[in-house]
Amino acid sequence: METAYFDCISGISGDMVLAAFIDIGMDAYYLNRELKKLDIGDFSLDIRKIKRSDISATQLKVKSTKSKHSRNYATIEEIINRCSLSENIKEVSKRIFYRLAEAESKVHNRPIDGVHFHEVGAVDSIIDIVGSMICIDYFGIKKIFSSPVKLGSGFVKSSHGLLPIPAPATVELVKGYPVIKTNIKGELTTPTGAAILTTVSEGVCDNLNIILQNSGYGAGSKEIEEIPNFLRILIGKTESKFQYDEVLLVESNIDDLNPEVYPYIVEKLFKNDVLDVYITPVIMKKGRPGNIISVLCEKKNFKDVVEIIFNETTTIGLRVSDIRRLKLKRELIEINTPFGKVKAKKIYIDEEEKIIPEYEECKKIAEKNKLPLNKVYNIINKSL
Repeated sequence: METAYFDCISGISGDMVLAAFIDIGMDAYYLNRELKKLDIGDFSLDIRKIKRSDISATQLKVKSTKSKHSRNYATIEEIINRCSLSENIKEVSKRIFYRLAEAESKVHNRPIDGVHFHEVGAVDSIIDIVGSMICIDYFGIKKIFSSPVKLGSGFVKSSHGLLPIPAPATVELVKGYPVIKTNIKGELTTPTGAAILTTVSEGVCDNLNIILQNSGYGAGSKEIEEIPNFLRILIGKTESKFQYDEVLLVESNIDDLNPEVYPYIVEKLFKNDVLDVYITPVIMKKGRPGNIISVLCEKKNFKDVVEIIFNETTTIGLRVSDIRRLKLKRELIEINTPFGKVKAKKIYIDEEEKIIPEYEECKKIAEKNKLPLNKVYNIINKSL
């Protein structure tokens, strides 16, 4: 599987992403031909080799007579819908622009339809976003990971006036994504760069097992004294029998809660789409028996988990840890059984496949047919 790693050495911007892909070997003629499918007027790509910290990198500048054209999300969506690019490129590009619109909407307290992009509605930003998606499709990249995103400091001029760095829209877009705040003066990560990364990336990964095939450097607009100003993209193959993801582990020790409440809390947490909940009996300080409640959840569910635990238990504090999970590859399937179609998991172990019927499905069959649950499992497993 083709995998890309975005090494955000000095942050990320839209032009740095596209330039890095060109540096890797993106066919400039093909890229230009595909971009011409967008009805955004005349433009040209100024591609040149430069050096950043004495390292060769590619710099990209878009030249257009309408570089500061203001557009809202609906207009950009229409431009993308009308073009003849592949559906996948169009869908991901629209998703990136919608996330930008959401961020601007929240920052300026306007409805999404009322948000008029200036910087990101310009021709160069449309090319940066759609062009980057064309490159991802061109290289056949299926998974993307990154390093933590660096953020600068100071102030930047915009169509909205003087804004603090990182720009408010950038802050909205990187919420829930690991970042490094620096004292470097300047906008290291732009809203466009943040939107691209947080939309296409599966998260930060520091231990990626990859057979490296290529790399490219996309130069930032100026030299930075403290760090090399470029984005490095690594492309390679990952052929792991395991799947990885990063989640949160939320825990609390409790010694004064009515035991009858625990099943209710567990049920409520699962209704809020947590990944797992478990209760561990422990002996706490002063010899008191108690329980550790442990919750595995995705970062997007963290706020709900915290509210449930604080509202439903007697705890006054939580421990929160980033957890990296290693999982066997699996997929949900439907299998034909003597009881009809049944949902099941297909799990891959080395070269073998193991099929496990879903518990809830088997439970319904057992109740409907008045059979022992174990017998239902045995009948289904024998039919496989």
